[in-house]
Amino acid sequence: MIATLLSVALGLVFVVAGGSKVAAGPRWPAQAAGLGVPRHVAVAVPWFELAVGALLVAGLARPWIAVIALASLLAFTAVLGWQLAHGRRPPCACFGAWSASPIGPVHLIRNTAFVALAVAAIVATT
Repeated sequence: MIATLLSVALGLVFVVAGGSKVAAGPRWPAQAAGLGVPRHVAVAVPWFELAVGALLVAGLARPWIAVIALASLLAFTAVLGWQLAHGRRPPCACFGAWSASPIGPVHLIRNTAFVALAVAAIVATT
């Protein structure tokens, strides 16, 4: 039961993130470019997030999808950390229009919480 709740919670994070990027339309790739993400990657990210989120919510391929989610969150956090380490504070756009504020330490803290959620989902399913 705990494993299911953790997977669903993590899945919803990914569904909301992907859905908000899709809803942002052409603004998302432009904002992603500000984060240093290549356009061909930025265009795929929302659909990847939606797929990962849907699989987590459906409880399919556990714990492997949670491992993929964890790897993604670590990569996303690394992008944010890289930008901050180089003194750049572009808009986060991690949740589309809902997160248009410049990146800062709070984004790293939020992502750390999501990483912890992913780790908990992995541990609970193994």
